[in-house]
Amino acid sequence: MNITTGQKAPGFTLFNTEKKEISLESLQGKNVLIHFFPLAFTSVCTEQLCNARDNMEAYTRLNCTVLGISIDSLFSLGEFKKQQNLSFDLLSDFNKEVIRLFGIEIEEFAFGMKGVSKRAAFVIDKDGIVQYAEVCPSPGDQPNYSAIKSTLEKLA
Repeated sequence: MNITTGQKAPGFTLFNTEKKEISLESLQGKNVLIHFFPLAFTSVCTEQLCNARDNMEAYTRLNCTVLGISIDSLFSLGEFKKQQNLSFDLLSDFNKEVIRLFGIEIEEFAFGMKGVSKRAAFVIDKDGIVQYAEVCPSPGDQPNYSAIKSTLEKLA
């Protein structure tokens, strides 16, 4: 099932790189920007998450919590977070449960890899309603960062 604007975001709980469980429910009362990305350490994914890193001041000002989610292990994500100096949580969806909830699993990726996340961005408001949903048509595409900020500004 693809998640679209106006729907209640599906609940989930995943581990972050510090081995702490983070649930969407625990973030109620804040706007949440979720960046789904196929794989850590790849150029386009690095660009996506570094864009979030470089705009954290604006996101914080807009009462927004940023999360990055991929199927990488929390150990790989920890190293990626460290190397890229990311200040927000990266969550491991190693078992592919959340990407399936959001309807963004790529069945056949590159080099025979199966079941990675499509590149996507979702803005979820303080009440858990999806206010922005973008699933990129190709793993090489980036989300529309201007549209994400515009959506968050309307929610502030």
